This record gives sequence, C-alpha cells and structure tokens, in this order.
Amino acid sequence: MSSALELLWAEKYRPKTLDEIVDQEEIVSRLKKFVEEKNVPHMLFAGPPGTGKTTAALALAHDLYGEHYRQYLLELNASDERGIDVIRTKVKEFARSKTPPNVPFKLVLLDEADNMTADAQQALRRLMELYSANTRFILIANFPSKIIEPIQSRCAYFRFKPLPKDKVVERLMYICKNEKVHCEKDALEEIYELSEGDMRRAINILQAAAALGKVTKESVYKAIGYASPSDIEEIIYTALKGDYNKAANKLRKIMIEYGLSGIDVIKSIARALNSKSFSDLPEELKVLLMDYIGEVQFRLTEGADDEIQLQALLARMALLGKRFR
Repeated sequence: MSSALELLWAEKYRPKTLDEIVDQEEIVSRLKKFVEEKNVPHMLFAGPPGTGKTTAALALAHDLYGEHYRQYLLELNASDERGIDVIRTKVKEFARSKTPPNVPFKLVLLDEADNMTADAQQALRRLMELYSANTRFILIANFPSKIIEPIQSRCAYFRFKPLPKDKVVERLMYICKNEKVHCEKDALEEIYELSEGDMRRAINILQAAAALGKVTKESVYKAIGYASPSDIEEIIYTALKGDYNKAANKLRKIMIEYGLSGIDVIKSIARALNSKSFSDLPEELKVLLMDYIGEVQFRLTEGADDEIQLQALLARMALLGKRFR
C-alpha cells in the first residue's frame, strides 16, 4: 500500500513532522508548543485546499506519539462519513475507549468537517463535551462558516493561508532534484500560477509534466490539457484586429487539439486579459470585454453550446476592437 502511494509525489513528499512543513510558520510554532507541553485543545483548521491542513494534523500526531501515532488517531473524511450514525458509533467508541497511562489523550481527525450534516455536528458537539478528558478533536474545513457556532467556540482556530510563490517553487525544485527531473524555473513559476497556492495541485501538475520529459511551460500546459497562454493571446489579438474568421479557426483548432471545454477557454481568456500582455488595452474596452465574458461564462454553465457562445465572444471582440481602434 505504502509503495503504491509513493508513486504519487504528493504523498511521497508529504511532510511527516512539523519541522518539515512548508511556510505557515506561525501555526507550526503554536503546534510545536502544544507538543512540548503535551497539551492539545480541540482545534479547527481552516483554509483553501492544498495549504497543509491535513498534513499539519498528521504531523502533530506524529510528533506527539512517535512512529506508531496511528494507534492513537482516528482519521475520518467527513464528506464520505458525515452522518449522525458515524458520530454515534465510530467516533463515540473511539473516544470512550481507555488510553495507556503514558498517553494523556487520543486524537480524532475529521477531514472536510464542513460537509457534516447539522445533526452530526450537534452529536459531535456533545461528544466534545463528554470525552474532552481523554480525547481531542481536530476539525478540518475549507469553509469554517459551515461549522455550527457551538463547535467553533470549543476549538482553537487556525487559519491556513495559500502558500507564497517562492516557497512553492523552492519545494518543486527540491522534488525535481530528488526525482532527477530536468525543469525550467519559469515552468515551475507557471505551475504556481495555475495551482494558486495549492501545494498538492502544484506537485500533481509537476508529476504529470515530468512524465512527458523535461518540465517546460509547454509540457506543463500539455499535461493539464490547457492551451498555452501564447495561443490564447494570439486569438484575442487576432479578434481585436477585426479578423474574426482567423480567430475562430485558431480557437476551433486548439479546442480540438487540447480537448478544451468552453469553460476552460473562457477562464484562459479572462486570465490573459488581466495579464501584462494586455496592460496597454484601453480601460473601457477591457471592462466591456470582461462584462461580456462573465455573461458568456454564465450561459455556458447553464448549458449553452460552447462553440456558438465562444464564437459570439470573438465576434463581440472584433466589433469592440474596431470601435476602439
């Protein structure tokens, strides 16, 4: 099982101890203090995906109990096991069981706790009161507002931030060196932009790109099935010059080549318009374009035809480009 997991770089390079965690210094220093004092409160870890919430909880357990920490840890994914029955059976049985004299308390880790039903949360609140002497709960959530107030008030709150660019790129370079993968720094920076501070997603993109050979910007976009920014920029420039047919043909070609959906293309166009490449566009033109892009994106999510909506967008670009020429 472990060897299969190690095929995934995101698992292979997951930090095992608090010292290995990337960034989140303030949170790590507080958790280390808990380990030192052998006293842990109930905790709520909140923040975007891939910022180290689950990793920090597992590393805390490892530092508290050593290599055999799994004996004293119950880990549940609350999005799968989110009903009141799980809380009343699995969690309650684990919480009420006795601990060895040298272990002051056990840990219950509830991942994606914001997906728990209201009844399950009320049952959990009761267990947190009854078994606080020998069990501590760590709740992990992307949206802490979905956790009921009585549970929030019983937990120490930790807010995880998206990881900064330099830390993500540094970690990716470390992985490339370990895996003997040739990579270009600008490709790693592009991976960061695509992952938006989500370390897990960044490592998965890196692994997918590395499977194609040297990690370059082109291999990154090919691995995740996105069109390269230069292709998208060329389509926008061509449309704004008024050459609708050429822009539409180019768009159709890259959609077939990369297997892109309309939503993928819309997001790429919006990202490109907000990049430095189009910083010299008149502000009014950019506002009108973004307003229409939002309208097209809404139509696509409602089930409108991808090709017709994107061609309508290119036609609008051609008309607006002519007006602002």
